[in-house]
Amino acid sequence: MTIREMCDTFDVTARTLRFYEAKELLFPHRDGQKRNFTKRDRARLKLILRGKRFGFSLEEIRQLLDLYDCEDKQHTQIQRTYDIAKERMQDMINQRDELNEAIEDLKAQLAWGEQQIAQAMQKKG
Repeated sequence: MTIREMCDTFDVTARTLRFYEAKELLFPHRDGQKRNFTKRDRARLKLILRGKRFGFSLEEIRQLLDLYDCEDKQHTQIQRTYDIAKERMQDMINQRDELNEAIEDLKAQLAWGEQQIAQAMQKKG
C-alpha cells in the first residue's frame, strides 16, 4: 500500500505514519521518496492504533511488537500484552472512579450554586 492508501484505510495522517516509521514501529519499503507498506506493516499499524486507543505507551507497543518474532509461537507476546492490558484496565477503572467522584462533587457544587442564586433572587424580589 502507498502512504495515501494507508492513510485512507486507517484514518491516520501521513505525518503519523512517518512518525511511526521514525520511531521504528513501521518499516515500509522505500523506492526513493515513495513508501510502500507491506501486509506486515498494516498488521503492525492496526496493533499500534489499538494499543494507543487502550492507552499503551509507544515504548510498550514497540516492546510488544518486537516480541512477535520470538520463537515461542507468540506466547511471550500474548502473556506480556495480557499483563500490560490488565494493568491498563486497572488504571482506567481508577481514572473512571476518580472522574465519577469529581462529577458528583461538581453536581453538588452546582446544586449549591443554584440555591444561592435562587435565594439571591428571592431577596431581590
